[in-house]
Amino acid sequence: MQTRKLGNSGLEISALGLGCMGMTSVYGTPPPRGDMISLIRTAVDRGVTLFDTAEAYGPFASEELVGEALAPLRDKVAIATKFGFDIDLETGQRSGGLNSRPDHIKAVAEASLKRLRTDRIDLFYQHGVDPNVPIEDVAGTIKELVDGGKVRHFGMSEAAAQTIRRAHAVHPVTAVQSEYSLWYRGPETEILPTLEELGIGFVPFSPLGAGFLTGKMDENTRFDSSDFRAAVPRFAPEALKANVALVDLLRKVAELKGATPAQIALAWLLAQKPWIVPIPGTTKLHRLEENLGAVAIDLSREELDDIDQAASQITLKGARLPQAVLDMTGR
Repeated sequence: MQTRKLGNSGLEISALGLGCMGMTSVYGTPPPRGDMISLIRTAVDRGVTLFDTAEAYGPFASEELVGEALAPLRDKVAIATKFGFDIDLETGQRSGGLNSRPDHIKAVAEASLKRLRTDRIDLFYQHGVDPNVPIEDVAGTIKELVDGGKVRHFGMSEAAAQTIRRAHAVHPVTAVQSEYSLWYRGPETEILPTLEELGIGFVPFSPLGAGFLTGKMDENTRFDSSDFRAAVPRFAPEALKANVALVDLLRKVAELKGATPAQIALAWLLAQKPWIVPIPGTTKLHRLEENLGAVAIDLSREELDDIDQAASQITLKGARLPQAVLDMTGR
């Protein structure tokens, strides 16, 4: 497995990480816990060293799973988790709002450390920017946790460029996590140039478009009510019918490269910047191995230009998240 450094931080990890959200929530009924523990440990065997979770996934269930799976392998990996939602740390009840008050951040860190069965969090992200708490106060709180040895690196998720700058001025931001793929290219306008200027790494979530870029969906695909995609406009039947043109593009390139659409989608991301580390999630071993195969695919400058040119002719339909989620998080 190739490795990459997240910006100027010195945090060196595998070129692809593993997103663990879907192992316990969001995509319908979770798979058996033992199977997911085995999958996480197999990922380590395959060279994966970045594992992404959050207190909000479950809540708590994902951190507990990751903690159990990685406890025997702790010194071989980097664990990323997140704070920022208003979740009762005893009951797991969510208010539906955000909470990045300094005292709450510290309490979340302690609770996450216990669930993760570790003495330090390698990368601690603010899950969503809290408009009621100055970002300088958030960064200052993380600095205290870093100074205390409980957190190694500070991350931000779905933050605007100016907010990243303000936080970085108080305590260095190691990585920013936002959605990014051929399916959603919003970060290219302001976020990526800002990160390059400041020496901050980028960790795209949903690098396969929540499964769409694998090529396994079409207008007839339906989602269970417990699957978050059932409420996402971009996964509505009429949107899927229009958006399949993007998968057709990936499939054409994949045929030329002896690869799969998912591998081309990930290889495209990896080719954008040397400090980008995507975190595709999966619950299946064959998908894990398929994703990891993307690291070995080299797309030439000409091939990348051809993909960009063809993609620019495709108009994707439907918002990437429900409007209520976009409104709550300010995305």
